[in-house]
Amino acid sequence: MLGTRGSELALWQTNWVKERLARLYPDLSWRVETIKTTGDKMLDVPLARIGGKGLFTKELETALLDGRIDMAVHSLKDLPTELPEGLTVMAITAREDPQDVLLSDQNLTLTSLPRGARIGTSSLRRKAQLWYWRPDLELVDLRGNLTTRWEKMQKSGLDGIILAAAGVLRLGWQERIKDSLPYAICLPAVGQGALAIEGRADNREIITMLQPLHHEATALMVAAERAFLASLGGGCQVPIGALAQADDHGQLCLQGVIADLEGRELLREEKRGPVAEAKELGRQLAATLVARGGGQILARIAGRTAAGGGGA
Repeated sequence: MLGTRGSELALWQTNWVKERLARLYPDLSWRVETIKTTGDKMLDVPLARIGGKGLFTKELETALLDGRIDMAVHSLKDLPTELPEGLTVMAITAREDPQDVLLSDQNLTLTSLPRGARIGTSSLRRKAQLWYWRPDLELVDLRGNLTTRWEKMQKSGLDGIILAAAGVLRLGWQERIKDSLPYAICLPAVGQGALAIEGRADNREIITMLQPLHHEATALMVAAERAFLASLGGGCQVPIGALAQADDHGQLCLQGVIADLEGRELLREEKRGPVAEAKELGRQLAATLVARGGGQILARIAGRTAAGGGGA
């Protein structure tokens, strides 16, 4: 039994996994159970104001621990770096394009966005980096599944919306992409573009069955990013981005960013080293940014969040 959220994208991702398992093991029956998470239920509240981690995963993890499902398919960027006791990431799939992209029905690109353009996004990470690049932009909170966001963009007269390229491509919306956000402007969310299949750590049979879907190169890169995030203790309430890329010589470049909620202060850094030291590179990058002032930024954000002012 595969567990998933009920959005169009989540179902696409889970059915993608299901279809591959059915090809590998045609004699077995694979069923999908849809489970609504906290993040799915509270669509009228910015994620940063809901608070807590695992907003899109907790209910799925409860179902895993209760034995109602055997595996849960997540967008890796939604999965907290600390998992409940007894659960593990069984497999990580090959990464789709990790960039953020601009969608518009007005044929607007990043360079042609007018002054004061109204752009929809649900992400503090995107807001902070975009404001740092273009303080004049009006960034509007926008939540819901991809179809809902596109419809809200049109009804609200927004100039465009920013989404993860991976989801847009998986749903076949390539023609709606008007531009990609260069990494120099906006680093993606940790793990963006990859899928994580989570399950019970003692379920060795399922872990073995999932190995053909596991992509080790992607797993190593996102391990660096998740070690970076774990060291900073971040979640959806904090503007943190990261991207790890490996070359053909076994070397990894990890870029990371920490910003304040308004995008007035932004720190970027990168670390390079052997792919085999991915997690250590993530921890080193976090320590470097903290020492440069990132720790103070995070402390200020934590204070505002505790006081109920986490939404930006």
